[in-house]
Amino acid sequence: MSFIAKLKLVTSKRERNLSPIMLRRQKLATKIEEQLQLARAQKNGTLFAPKRLKTMTNEAGERVVVETTKRVKEWFWTTPNNKINLSVRYGSKTLSLNAKGANAIELGTQDELIETLALLQQVVISGELDEAINNASDKLRAGFAK
Repeated sequence: MSFIAKLKLVTSKRERNLSPIMLRRQKLATKIEEQLQLARAQKNGTLFAPKRLKTMTNEAGERVVVETTKRVKEWFWTTPNNKINLSVRYGSKTLSLNAKGANAIELGTQDELIETLALLQQVVISGELDEAINNASDKLRAGFAK
């Protein structure tokens, strides 16, 4: 009992439903983490091939769960003047990063790319890109409307 007496005990209830803003932040932060792992793998000269579970129907007509390689598209590319440009995507939409409509970050080296991706992840979690995420989400939803 002495161990329990040392702890700060409270009555709390876990929230099951996150707000849409929090869900969007988590989704984008997860995608940035994938880009970060991809950039680290490219820097180290290794292959980044995350796995995912996919339900398929086999030849016998049974539904089975198969582990497949997940395709991760790069958000960064090298320009003709040997700079690296990084865009931030939410779904199929590129986020506008400032009021002037800039949609990419220019970087010099692979190390700078990795540092910037880590910083972007923190920025997303803190909520600084909420307006851009909401705009991109609205554009995506508008594409599904009839």
